[in-house]
Amino acid sequence: MNSRELNERIKELNIEDFIWVIYIGIIALSFYSNSLERKYFLSNNQFFKDKYRSIMILIFSILIIVYLYFLKDSYDSVRELKPDDSESKKNLVWLSFIASLLIAISGAIFLYIAFSDEQLDVELAFN
Repeated sequence: MNSRELNERIKELNIEDFIWVIYIGIIALSFYSNSLERKYFLSNNQFFKDKYRSIMILIFSILIIVYLYFLKDSYDSVRELKPDDSESKKNLVWLSFIASLLIAISGAIFLYIAFSDEQLDVELAFN
């Protein structure tokens, strides 16, 4: 690995560290939103319902940005494939790209559900 590649990899790892911090924030927001949802179901207070939905929209908006970052990163890996790379590497890079694409699609669907489900009939979960 040459100096440029090493610097690039370190930069990517720093970005991934930042994304882990984002995930920790999302986990905290998820605990809070569950608390609000519980309060809504127990009290039927519209305030808790509206706050819960707003937080879920925020969570999935942030997640879609993270998912799009990983999709772009995977796409860049596909573009960097060389003809002399092993078939195994090519297959794994393509599979990683497909997985990232599907995760981004699922994030967009969850965000749509969070916007659309005004009755809180659909349980939302993220991975």
